[in-house]
Amino acid sequence: MAQIDSYLEQALKQNASDLHFVSGDPVRARIHGNLTVLVDETLKTDTAEQAIFEVMDGVTKRTFDREDAADFAYEIPEVSRFRVNAFRHLNGIGAIFRAIPSTALTLVDLNMPRAIHDLCKYTSGMILVTGKTGSGKSTTLAAMIDAMNRRLKGHILTIEDPIEFVHKAQGCLISQREVGVHSPSFAEALHSAMREDPDVILVGEMRDLETISIAVTAAEMGILVMGTLHTNGAAQTVDRIINSFPADKQSHIRTMISTSLRGVVSQQLLPTCHEPGRAAALEIMINTPAVANLIRQGKLDQLETAIQSGGNIGMKSMDGALMDLVNKGWVTGLEAYQQANNKAKFESLKDVQ
Repeated sequence: MAQIDSYLEQALKQNASDLHFVSGDPVRARIHGNLTVLVDETLKTDTAEQAIFEVMDGVTKRTFDREDAADFAYEIPEVSRFRVNAFRHLNGIGAIFRAIPSTALTLVDLNMPRAIHDLCKYTSGMILVTGKTGSGKSTTLAAMIDAMNRRLKGHILTIEDPIEFVHKAQGCLISQREVGVHSPSFAEALHSAMREDPDVILVGEMRDLETISIAVTAAEMGILVMGTLHTNGAAQTVDRIINSFPADKQSHIRTMISTSLRGVVSQQLLPTCHEPGRAAALEIMINTPAVANLIRQGKLDQLETAIQSGGNIGMKSMDGALMDLVNKGWVTGLEAYQQANNKAKFESLKDVQ
């Protein structure tokens, strides 16, 4: 048993999403969105270093020695997996452990709306799940992959850094590749994936032009590509993809995106007020002919209006999702106001608890 295991198990018992194990500070855990001291004793540098190095393999340790930081996965058998980022800092060394359930939750478990279930029925094109770090993107994508794994008879290939949810073959063959272990980069792995007869490709992070370009091409070729970006909102997501290309290619990319995009799900997690926990607010954009036309013409500022008028097919704006959570009594008016795009709509709710 590794030294860190007792801290991780203690954090899990309190339903923590993350463990902050940083020298020079007490060990902390993020519980329902708030960072809480887990052990009220300053963590010494040598203790932290020993505990963190103990859970690194040789490749990860060499990466850490070379770059003073490393991303990797760690597992306590029969308990949980963790996505880890280790780093050097002013007071020594630290690591953040993000808890990953041993099995992916289903779309039903997550109470996902019908529109998300419908997106999982596509067999080609591009589906994007976006949001800031810690917004639950990986959990949503894992549930969508699980739904496809149960329904399809095909090949699902995931490219992650590191591998988070481990999927077991059900209806599909599952291949999971880790950047830095099985491939030098997302772009290299994605380029290779095109020759591996995939039906579905999950790209853990579309972080550079080359990766985005190959992903868009794969979607055009009839493969279903699922990916994440650290963007807030559907319109910003489309804008980020288009503007990652040189100006002389953006018109062509707008046309490609307008035909291959299936939908964008942008999410954030808010602390609940009726019981300890967090609730997901989901902005959902489905690529209807009207949405495709706006993308093709570069009128991205009008996508918000298109989303608001698409409620009959499951589209929803972020502000609409936040208002629903307030009306259900799940989150406070103040919390919704702080996260809203159009704060004027929530001004009267700020004092509603």
